[in-house]
Order: sequence, then structure tokens, then C-alpha cells
Amino acid sequence: MPSDSSIPELVDSHCHLDFPDFEGELEAIVARARAAGVTRMVTICTRLRHEPQVRAIAEAHEGVFYAAGTHPMSVAEEPPATLEQLVALAAHPKFVGIGESGLDYHYSADSAEAQKAALRLHIEAAQETGLPLIIHARDADEDIAAILAEGLARAPYSCVMHCFSSGPGLARAALEMGFYLSMSGIAAFPKSQDLREIFAAAPLERILVETDSPYLAPPPFRGRRNEPAHVVHTARKGAEIFGLTEAEFARATSANFDRLFARAAAPRQRGAA
Repeated sequence: MPSDSSIPELVDSHCHLDFPDFEGELEAIVARARAAGVTRMVTICTRLRHEPQVRAIAEAHEGVFYAAGTHPMSVAEEPPATLEQLVALAAHPKFVGIGESGLDYHYSADSAEAQKAALRLHIEAAQETGLPLIIHARDADEDIAAILAEGLARAPYSCVMHCFSSGPGLARAALEMGFYLSMSGIAAFPKSQDLREIFAAAPLERILVETDSPYLAPPPFRGRRNEPAHVVHTARKGAEIFGLTEAEFARATSANFDRLFARAAAPRQRGAA
């Protein structure tokens, strides 16, 4: 819990606490997050062979949950995930999402077909488990939108466009499908006005915040290692974008997180569960 009850409670909906950048510092990283009001975090496993280590981090820390999948940039060098693997992981009470999966044509266009196959499998896992799909999209807007819609035509599922920094077309498509957009530190960069306008045009009830730490630190930490505590600075910019107080924006995005990541919802939202 926050050290000061006046601090708005926030959620870092996407971070990578198992990455080497945090080695030997996890206790301090989590403590700083809590002191800043970040009471819950979702740490993402990007290679299934690392799932045991990521799971252990979630098990060791109250308020830390995890998700797992094969990152599109890792598809070419990792054994293909299976539906059975992903469904089995969902049995863990702190496992709250499928992915991140998606398409990345900026760095990994040569594995596009393998990425598409992996994305379809992750969609199927989200449909099978009822857990939200976590999407990574870079320079692949049209293909992402088409594959997500193709999956939705078969069966319902929920989804968040993590670290959203694509164009307005993909934002509209995702929102029309009932999905969420997650705001990272990129939205606070001085030259990101176009991205801020995309967020401003979206319904507040479809917005999450994240760090994607250790990457993409918002000002005033840009260029340095990011960490979950810094989501406060992204949320401050989000409040400005939506014309809200920081407390109002924190409450709204936390409620959105509870709705999407129901397994990680705050106790007051889960009721007696």
C-alpha cells in the first residue's frame, strides 16, 4: 500500500521485472513503486522458457501478477508455444494475461509469417482461458487489425494494445472491437503530440497506464532505466490529456485495469473472492 494515503493508487499494467536491468534490486524496485502509490504490477514473460523465474517474482511479492507468451521479436528463435502450454499456465492464481504477443515488422519483418501464426495461437489461448490478450504492435497496423478482427469473428476475447504508439487507424479498430489502449512513457515525450491526440479521442474507460520498464522512461527520467514507480509521471501526463486531476485519472485507469485483468482486481472489486 502507499506510504501516504493521499497518494493516488496506480497500477503498472506492463513491466519486465525479470530483466537483467533489475537484477539484485527487485526488493528496492517494488518498495519504491509502493511508496509512489503503485500498488499492483503485471510483470510480463516474453519467452516461455523464462516463465518459472517470472512466476517466482509474482509469487514472492504481494501485488505483483504475471502474464506469459512469446514476444513477436522472439518467435524466430524460440520453440513455438502451444495452446496446451498457455492454457496450463492459466491455472496459476497470479497468472492474469496471455502474451505479450503481436507483430513487429520494424525489427523482425523476416519472421512475419511465424509471428502471424503465433499471434493466432495466442488469441486462441485468450479465448480458451478467458484471460486478456496483451498485444505488441510495431509497423504492422493493418495486419494486426485484420488478425484481431478475424479472431473476434470466431469467438469473443478481451485485449489490450500494450504501449500503444501506432496510428489512429489501429486505435479506432481496437476500440471498435472493445479493446483497451495502454499509455506508456512515450505519451509524455515532447514530440508525441499526435499520440496524445489519439489518446484524447479515446474513451477514458478504455485507457490503462504502464511503464514497459526497464524501457521508455517518461520525463524527467527519459534516457535512464525505467521502473514501475515512474508510471506516476505517465499518469500525470494522462490526467492532463483527459483534463482530470491525477487522483481522478488514477481511479479511472485502476478501475479499467480491474475490469480487464479481473483476476488481479483489487479486493474491493473482487468482493469476497
